[in-house]
Amino acid sequence: MKIVRFVLTGLALAVAGLVAIGLLVPSQFRVERSERIEATPAKIYPLLADPREWKKWSAWNRRDPNMKITYSGPPSGVGAGWSWESASEGTGNMTFTAAEPGRSLDYALSFPSMGMASRGVLILAPEGAATRVSWTNEGDVGKNPLYRLVVPFMDAMVGPDFSAGLANLKTLVEKNG
Repeated sequence: MKIVRFVLTGLALAVAGLVAIGLLVPSQFRVERSERIEATPAKIYPLLADPREWKKWSAWNRRDPNMKITYSGPPSGVGAGWSWESASEGTGNMTFTAAEPGRSLDYALSFPSMGMASRGVLILAPEGAATRVSWTNEGDVGKNPLYRLVVPFMDAMVGPDFSAGLANLKTLVEKNG
């Protein structure tokens, strides 16, 4: 009986400790990556502004080619968006909220099953004959201390997908000259 009480007390203390740590961790996260692409912003922008083009370079689409995608809104730019269902990549949706052709594209990203939303931007900055494409995503996981425990790892979890997507975009654009 003492062992059961000891184990239950230890488990309760561990859970309480995790909740306490979660309450101390900030709820906001930010992930950012960039890639230099040997092309003009005008050549790159259409691959960003049209949701149908993302499957050609996005790491998530490449991991699950059977992802069920539903497109909505106009073909590109503000209001264009898509939702997806995937066994490996989850369920979510993205809508473009602001667009400056050849310069930037803002989006809202939502994962309803996790109660999580974020916002992001893709910025195209000319660098001579090339373009620096920067991809940023930031959000707030809210007050749930268990979700907050993930915040310190968001960059390590999502950043590699941004890097892979940008590398795929670079290959796609530069290969097609």
